[in-house]
Amino acid sequence: MMRRHLTFAGLAASAALLIAGQAAAHAHLVTSTPDANATVASPTVISLTFNEKLTPAFSKFELSMPAMNGMKVKMKTTVSKDHLTIVGKPQGKLMPGAYVITWHAASDDGHKMDGVVPFTVK
Repeated sequence: MMRRHLTFAGLAASAALLIAGQAAAHAHLVTSTPDANATVASPTVISLTFNEKLTPAFSKFELSMPAMNGMKVKMKTTVSKDHLTIVGKPQGKLMPGAYVITWHAASDDGHKMDGVVPFTVK
């Protein structure tokens, strides 16, 4: 009986380590400018910073206005030299309203993550 409990405990610990290792291997959003759910003046630069280095070819974001049928805002994004931040500059002043940044990031080990950052322009 004791042997069975030890075997189960060992399997549970191994599974926990495996899951924790997999979760740590993903690029997670650390900060954004504008902050999530913030109300701001029209930003001239939008940036998303992650906890791991990104693969530039697979890391970008799009900006859209949900109230305008998901109208996309024209912008080109780039990944910073340190590969931790995706930066984009809107091609003009953003009109007042709600916006959503939809991001796609791939860490250097190939894991892909997606997310959204909503904000409002006053």
